[in-house]
Amino acid sequence: MKTGGAQGFDPPGLALRTYVAVSHLIPLVAPFILRRRLARGREEPARWREKLGCGGSARPEGRLIWMHAVGIGEVMALRGLIGAMARQGFSFLVTSSARSSAEVFGANLPERTIHQYLPLDAPSYLARFLDHWRPDLSVWAEQDLWPGAVLAANRRGVPLALVNARMNAASYARRRRVASLYGDLLARFQVIAAQDEVTAGHLRGLGAGEVQVTGSLKAASPPLAADGAEVARIKAALAGRRLWLAASTHAGDEAVVLEAHRRLMARDPEACLILVPRVPGRAAGVDAGGMPVALRSGGGMPGAGVFMVDRFGELGLWYRVARVALVGGGFGIGGHNPWEPAHLGCAILHGPGVENFAADYAALHAAEAALAVTGPDQVLAALDDPTLADRAARAKGLVARAGAALVPLANQLTGLVRR
Repeated sequence: MKTGGAQGFDPPGLALRTYVAVSHLIPLVAPFILRRRLARGREEPARWREKLGCGGSARPEGRLIWMHAVGIGEVMALRGLIGAMARQGFSFLVTSSARSSAEVFGANLPERTIHQYLPLDAPSYLARFLDHWRPDLSVWAEQDLWPGAVLAANRRGVPLALVNARMNAASYARRRRVASLYGDLLARFQVIAAQDEVTAGHLRGLGAGEVQVTGSLKAASPPLAADGAEVARIKAALAGRRLWLAASTHAGDEAVVLEAHRRLMARDPEACLILVPRVPGRAAGVDAGGMPVALRSGGGMPGAGVFMVDRFGELGLWYRVARVALVGGGFGIGGHNPWEPAHLGCAILHGPGVENFAADYAALHAAEAALAVTGPDQVLAALDDPTLADRAARAKGLVARAGAALVPLANQLTGLVRR
C-alpha cells in the first residue's frame, strides 16, 4: 500500500505510469484548444493561461492550503471548511475548471482566499503551477481527481486529503474499470472523508484504506452573498405580491413550475414566479405558455407573471427575497443543493428525483424541513402549506449544527501541515 505524501513517495503503478506518459502529449494541442474556447467565450481572456499552469496572482506569505473542486456547487461547498481552517492562520488557493464556477465563487470569495483555474493535467503545466504556489496541503473534493496533479503533489511531499467524497453506483461502476489507477491514487491520500456510507464502501472497493463518514460540506457552507441594497429595493417593490422562486431549474422542472404558476395566476393574477435556470443563458428561450415574461437583464422589476433571471451568481439575492423555493433538478437531473435556501430561511420544495443529494434530502425530511412535490397540483398545495415557515426554521437549525460539526475535520486537515 502507498504510504502517502507526508510519509514518503511510492513509485506509480503501471496504469498511473501509462496515464502520465500519455499526458506529456497534452501541450501539443492544449494551446490551440484553449484559444478556440476563448474565441467562443468559454474561457476568460485575462485568465486562460492559468490552465497552462501560469500563476494568475502572487503567492501569499505563510502556509497555503490548495483546495480543488470541479463545479459551482462543489467549489461553493468548500467555503465552510475554509472558514473553519482559516481561524488557524492559513491562506487558501481554490482551483476549479469551469468559467461559471470561477464567476460564482469569485462573488462569494472567503477571506485570505485566491481562485485560480486548475492547470491541464500535463507534467510541465503542473510543475509550473506547483513551483509558483508551493502548497503545504492539497485538499480534493467530491470525485474530481486528476491523476497527474495528485501524483505531482505527492511526489513533492505535499500531504493529500479527499473531502466531501460522493460516489453513486454508476460512478463506482465506471471507476471499477480502471480500479488499479484509482487504487494507486487513493492510497496516496492521508485523509479520506465521505458524505455517506455508500460512498465510503465504494471508495474502499476501489482500494482506499481508512474512510471516515462526515456528511455533506454543503450544509455547512456560509450563506450566498447578495447586495443588501438590492435585496431591500426588490422586497419593497414586491411588497404584498404573491411571490415564489424556482431555482437552478432544467426543462423538466420548468414544465412543472410553469404549469403550477399558470394555475396560481388563475386564482391570483398578480402572482409572480422568479425563475432561475441552472444555465442562465437558457432563460430567454424558456416558453412561459403565454404568461407575461420579463428578463432580469432587461433592467425591469419582477411583476405579475414570470421573471426570468439570466445572470449567474444571483441566487443569494432571490433566496432572500422569496419565502419559498422549488430547488430544481428533481424532475430528471437528480437534484441540486438544498442547503443554499436553508441558510437564508427560504422554505424548500423539490421534485421526486434527488438521488444525487439523497443523504441531504433524507436529513431534511427526517427533520420535517422540506416538502417533496410530484407535479403542478402538489406544487400549488405546497405553496399554501401553513407549515412552510416552521420547515424553513428547522432547515436553518440543521445548517447551524452542520457548521459546528466541521471543526473536527478542519483540525484533522490542518494537522497534516508541517509546522
